[in-house]
Formats: sequence, structure tokens, C-alpha cells
Amino acid sequence: MPRTPALPPDALIPGSPKRRTILKAGGTLLLSVVAPLTASAAQIMAVRVWPADEYTRVTLENDGELKTTHFMVPDPPRLVVDIDGLALNDTLKSLVAKIESNDPYIKQVRVGQNRPNVVRLVFDLKEEVKPQVFNLAPIAGYHHRLIFDLYPVKPVDPLASMIAKENWTTDAAPATPTPAVQPGEPTVGQAGPDAIAKLEADAARAGSTPAQPQPTTPQPAQPHAPAKAAPGQKVARMVTIALDPGHGGEDPGATGTTGVHEKDIVLAVAKRLKAKLEDLPNTRVMLTRDADFFVPLGQRVEKARKVQADLFVSIHADAFVEPTARGSSVFVLSEKGASSSAARWLAADQNKADLIGGVNLASHDRQLASVLMDLSQTAQINDSMKLGKAVLTEIGGINRLHRGVVEQAGFAVLKAPDIPSILVETAFISNPEEEARLKDDAYQNQLADAITKGIKRYFAYNPPLAKSRMT
Repeated sequence: MPRTPALPPDALIPGSPKRRTILKAGGTLLLSVVAPLTASAAQIMAVRVWPADEYTRVTLENDGELKTTHFMVPDPPRLVVDIDGLALNDTLKSLVAKIESNDPYIKQVRVGQNRPNVVRLVFDLKEEVKPQVFNLAPIAGYHHRLIFDLYPVKPVDPLASMIAKENWTTDAAPATPTPAVQPGEPTVGQAGPDAIAKLEADAARAGSTPAQPQPTTPQPAQPHAPAKAAPGQKVARMVTIALDPGHGGEDPGATGTTGVHEKDIVLAVAKRLKAKLEDLPNTRVMLTRDADFFVPLGQRVEKARKVQADLFVSIHADAFVEPTARGSSVFVLSEKGASSSAARWLAADQNKADLIGGVNLASHDRQLASVLMDLSQTAQINDSMKLGKAVLTEIGGINRLHRGVVEQAGFAVLKAPDIPSILVETAFISNPEEEARLKDDAYQNQLADAITKGIKRYFAYNPPLAKSRMT
């Protein structure tokens, strides 16, 4: 057995130079051991839970990146997570009270100090899940975030979910929703050669002399009776429209001066619009999100493709550095760059959604991404432009237009290669006057009416064709 070297005879004498040297060395060694332990003790600053049918997200916001290990335990199903270098505090303990009884996947959560410097979370589950656990770097006012996304083992199918939530008829009906056309305008399937030119002229007039909106009391949509086909009339297929309320969950979008979030405004508008569209014959609507949760940009597009949508309408509310900016806008995808510097800025800002909302890059579908990034989709852009002009014309009747033309930019959410797609910026939430209108029920109802009329106008000139199943 090796012997420990003996200390020099004067090492313990007070004031001895050798004693001071040994004490200094010992202190340095102690600090080198304690300092890393102290520095690694992260603190949880906020906890958030976002339950939804598609998945439940749990977010731990903290002052440093956390290291975790996790595993599943069956019978009953549980997710166990150990977090290294974390001190248990009251904020983390508050996670227990944030689990709601209607959460589809989490029954309850238990939080405790498993061992020194390690906190254990145990999620008691209502069913087996496929968890994704990942870290997000600081961005957009957030600190470091540790994310737990709990997905069902069998993913929610958008088409099955859409059909299950509603009771549409498949009885015979007119070939398209009856458009609100003016005298002299072509009827469905009979668009004249100058139809698009007329839309452009209408949009220009709407941009220069917008009508003043008249407050209306929103009326709940009444279920419509199935329309029967007349003898010999061709039976119509169902028209499917995908509505995409922007942002959600961890991504609040823009915030107005009174603290209202874009994600809440656009969801309210989308729900009103859904009710109005579904009051039309033979029309069904899919919302990319129907509650306050985050949906990555690519998944929004993929949902629309899975339900074989005929149209895709993304709804947003502008924000700009200057509070004087105002007006509504409609955008479509561009193959050749943005149509203005403002459009380029807005597209870049909206395309940050995945960074802010948080996407697990390890599970990102690269094949899907390559499909969605394919810009050789001239036909889609042409149809999108027609839809955009029709909607812009109607919106110009209730609000000032930021510009009197449909703009183009590289919005990621508009890159479905086979669906006419537009992005509607309803108003500037950063403008106090427009923020007040966006919060008003009557104005939200007017917006939904205007977009509905625009879609009907589009179908008047572009009746939906029979389509084969998308791949």
C-alpha cells in the first residue's frame, strides 16, 4: 500500500511560508470542485403547458441549457424524466397545478429531488405516447427552453378528425357555393375573358376609396339543410377549404399595445370564417389549429394536403416598428423574390415561427421539406393570385388597404405545390386604432364576411374541378 508523503515539519506552524502555500493550494482545489457544481445549478424561471388533441407540450424555461435523460414505464403508462444540474424551486413545483383535467394525454405530474442536483419529473399518462424531448436556444424574449412534446402513438389524422367533428351531408348539391355576383358578372363556370382584369380594377378602386365599415352584430351560423339536386343536375363534390390561424402556443405572434396577442385574434377570426364558409352548400373547412397550441409551418401545409384542400387561407395580423403603419394586405408566394421590401421583411418575420414556436429538428421530415420548398409551381401561384385579388377586393370594402395590389414574397406556409394559397394580413395589430378594431366582435365578423365573399367570387370564375387523390 503506497504511503502518503509526510508534511514538512514546519507545515502546521502558524505563519509558516510552507503552511500558507499548502492552505492556498487546498483552497484553490476546493474552489475548483465547488465552483462547477454551483455554476451548473440552473433555475427554472417559468413553466407552461399547452394541451391539444394533436399533442401536449410542456415547456420549462430556464437560465441555462439542461441535460436530461428520459424513459417510458408501462402499466400504467408513465414518462420519467431526470434533469441534471437543476435545483428544485417553487416555480417548477407549480407545474403540478398546471395540468388540466381535460388534457388528452397527461393525467398528472409529480416533481421531486431525485438525488443531489438531479430533479425527477414523472408524467402519469392517460395513454401511451411517443415523447420528444429537446432544448431550444434563447430567441424572441425567451430564455433557454426544455420542451416535452407528448404525441399519441397513433397520430391524429386531419381528415378523419375534420369529418368526426362535423356532420356534413354528401347529398346532391349545386356544383359550387352560389357566388354573390353583381348584374353583368359571369356566373359559375362562365367567366369572361376580362374577368381577372375586372378583379384587378375592383381591387384598385377598393384600395383608393375604401368604404367605411358599418358595425354589425355577429349572428351565429345556422346549420343549413342539404340542397337537393334538380332532375338531371350534376352532383357536386365536396369543396374543402383549409384555414390556417397563424402562430399559437409558444409562438404568440405580434403583440398589440394593450397586450393582445396575434395568435388569439386570428384564431377568433378563423372560427368565425369557418362557420360562415360551412354555412355554404357542400363546403367543409379544416382548421390547422382550433386551440392555443403551436403547429410548425410545414405541418400546416401538410395538413391541408392530407385533407385534399381546394384552397389554403392563412390568417395573420401585421406588426411593424412604426405604430402608424396600417391597412389590410393579401400575399401569395413568389418564385422570383418579394414584390416590395415590406413584403420581404414580413415574410422573413413570419418564417421565424418554427424557431420561436420550437421544432424538434431531429424529427424534422427532410423529404417533406424538400417537397414544400419546390418553387416550380407556376400554376399554383397563378391560381393563388386570382384568389388573392378576389379576397383583396372584398376586404377593401371594410378596411383601408396597405397596398391596392396582391403582394408576393417567400412565405414558407404558402408553399403547397398543389393548392391555391394566400396569406391575409387582417390589419396592423401594432397600430392602436387597428388593434382596437381587431379586438371588436363586429369587425371580426366583417372580416369573416369579406373573406367568405372573396372565396365565393373566386369560385364564380374558377369552379373547382374533379381531382384525383393527392400523394
